Amino acid sequence: MFDLDAYRADAQLRSDAWRMRMASEIRTSRPNAGHGSIAAWEGKRRVTVATQNIDGLQQRAGSSEVLELHGSYWESMCLDCDDRRPISEVFARVESGDPDPTCEDCGGILKTGTVAFGQALPIQTWTAAQEAAMACDIAFAIGSTLTVQPAASLATLAVQGGSPLVVINGDPTHADAGADVVIHDRIGPTLTLITQALADR
Repeated sequence: MFDLDAYRADAQLRSDAWRMRMASEIRTSRPNAGHGSIAAWEGKRRVTVATQNIDGLQQRAGSSEVLELHGSYWESMCLDCDDRRPISEVFARVESGDPDPTCEDCGGILKTGTVAFGQALPIQTWTAAQEAAMACDIAFAIGSTLTVQPAASLATLAVQGGSPLVVINGDPTHADAGADVVIHDRIGPTLTLITQALADR
């Protein structure tokens, strides 16, 4: 159900996908200490977050400049006319008995506003992320193994632009060798300590 061609071709697959989306833990998830710490950094400097996450938690934690490279769970999109609406509108139709809702504007196939296999990253968002990486004065790669492309290339762009790179992840990543600082530890406590140190400066 994550392959765009299969999703287009199979109504039962789409129906299964809508039931899965409605049962997703994303609907009840809350920002954690890591999200809150990153949001708090905005009190010190401009912070641009480029994320592969689709859950919207960084925005809910208070970050104002979040680039969702893989789109958002919280909106629907039409694969034909690209109409975008709050996902709650589609969920209401599924709950009312429509297993595979179609676009109210053109009758096209709906899915969440997330990037499926076979679907390109949103070009404006990707361009903005590249520009931010090349212009930043320090880059953090947080909670990523840096294996999924093209998002993983942002760390490389930052280094090429002259930025120090800090990698924070529980396990080793592909960027560790080229990073200025590498921290293999839990994200929440680590970012909390960094945020406390910034507050003391």
